[in-house]
Amino acid sequence: MMNVIFCFLILFSAAISAQEQPTLYLIGDSTMSDKKDPEENPEHGWGQMLPELMTSGISIENHAVNGRSTRSFIAEGRWEDVKNKLEPGDYVFIQFGHNDQKVKDPTRYTNPFTQYRANLEKFVEETREKGATPILLSSIVRRNFNEEGVLVDTHGEYPLVTRMVAKDLQVTFIDMQLFTEQLEIAYGPEDSKNLHLHLEPGEDPYEPEGVVDNTHLSKTGATIVASLLLQEISKKDLGLKEFIKPEVLKKDLMK
Repeated sequence: MMNVIFCFLILFSAAISAQEQPTLYLIGDSTMSDKKDPEENPEHGWGQMLPELMTSGISIENHAVNGRSTRSFIAEGRWEDVKNKLEPGDYVFIQFGHNDQKVKDPTRYTNPFTQYRANLEKFVEETREKGATPILLSSIVRRNFNEEGVLVDTHGEYPLVTRMVAKDLQVTFIDMQLFTEQLEIAYGPEDSKNLHLHLEPGEDPYEPEGVVDNTHLSKTGATIVASLLLQEISKKDLGLKEFIKPEVLKKDLMK
């Protein structure tokens, strides 16, 4: 009988521990998403690197999907799925903008000052209703240097609106646009290609015809961007800091 009670107590304690472990949810687009065939695929979303950089004390669920805007993420029921899972103590990283600006696609485009803002507010308010913590992120920059070597912005008002929502709703804001801009500039027009996908034909069997992609990240770029994000997170008044591996916070990631 005592053995049965002892086993029950162990199982009960394990269940309590599991309930107390927070989950970090990621919602966004392809720059954040998990990629198929991660061992072979040269493209990586920065979100898929987080499990390597954080401890097992937090669960990570990456719900970011290629090509999604705030409009399509909601319309496809993806936000509803995440919202239904949220528990008190969880966190939600929210990063959109790349596809909300697709003005020729009515299933994805949002006006930055109206529907895009309203959708961000929806994510924030409904996250808070579930007792979880929303964190707003501006988009990472594209590698878009002009002939003079100046990095030119491609996201227009979307990062500004994200910042405005964060300020107005008093949400933690991580300016990924700023630190990825600084990262691209530090690497410069040539070396910054290593942060993205610049492959010659035959260089990589996964992309046999080669690829030039200045939006998405290589594994190197994704790891650096995810690490920079966590360094910024560590400066905020959030419980997330305790789940960041100490070595991540010690790295000097700017070239």
